[in-house]
Amino acid sequence: MSVAAAAMAVNWVTYYLAEHPAIVNFRWSHTHSWGSTWSFLASSVSLYLALALLLHLLLLLPRRRRPVPVGPAPALHSLLMALLSATIFAGALLSSAAEIRDTRWLWRRSRTTPFQWFLCFPLGTRPSGRVFFWSYVFYLSRFLHMLRTFLTILRRRRLSFAQLFNNAALTCVAFLWLEFSQSFQVLAILSATLVYAAVYGYRFWTAIGLPVACFPFVAHCQVALLGCNLVCHVGVLTLHLVKGGCNGIGAWVFNSVLNGAVLMLFLKFYVKMHLGKKRGAVVVVGGGGCGCADSIGAGGAGEACDRDREPSSSLCGGSDVIKEAEEESIVKEKEL
Repeated sequence: MSVAAAAMAVNWVTYYLAEHPAIVNFRWSHTHSWGSTWSFLASSVSLYLALALLLHLLLLLPRRRRPVPVGPAPALHSLLMALLSATIFAGALLSSAAEIRDTRWLWRRSRTTPFQWFLCFPLGTRPSGRVFFWSYVFYLSRFLHMLRTFLTILRRRRLSFAQLFNNAALTCVAFLWLEFSQSFQVLAILSATLVYAAVYGYRFWTAIGLPVACFPFVAHCQVALLGCNLVCHVGVLTLHLVKGGCNGIGAWVFNSVLNGAVLMLFLKFYVKMHLGKKRGAVVVVGGGGCGCADSIGAGGAGEACDRDREPSSSLCGGSDVIKEAEEESIVKEKEL
């Protein structure tokens, strides 16, 4: 590809992800934005929870509980979510750069740097423009995330109430980002969509029969996201106290409470697992290029491969991080 063709491709991508009139002129409105009312949020989340529980109960009625064939649906869903997450990440990144370029002159009076803007929106920020367009797309993508719950139930996996809570809560949080122009949402979207792109891409990779990772890839991504968001939350609080206020701090407090709950659960689980390892219950050593790790204990040895699980986001209380790790521990103990 020539330099001119590459430059043309970059300009084309930049235009359709950051400079298109529909993106630049976006405005969050209860009358013009689909799904932007409180009633829609409440009814859609309630319907999601009710349908998931109903489907789970219906599948418990037959005596012979066989998996419902879903064909390539999980792989196609993973591919769709990976591509959508990568698009949102690229769009939010390019839009952030464009917003910094266009509004930097306004920050000179308050001595605001681009890094501070990522963490702390100035007071009076309205939910309009490029970054809020991608925040709106992220909010809508949460409803596509919910589809995986039904695929999981149909494949006769155990219904995870932590998964239901995570999907419902993050949808509500994404709505609050737009409704109250919450600070920190740009970094939250960038980190979440980057992890989603990696996790769903990995799921598609394994769904088509390619080797799995030699470590719990999904869980490691979730823990990294949790730690990143914890550091960013501390930065938001610091800027709010030092600079005299960040926009949407009330919604941010709600977000932080959920993150704190998840952190406490994770620390509790980590201590539990650490004590278990001291007792010699489970010891994990690297596998020899087989795509797995050997779980070796007093009773024998077995393989503990990374399973297909639902990714969560620590933006709203990703309790699936704890659930996922607990299930991995149970699998390993059963294999001993």
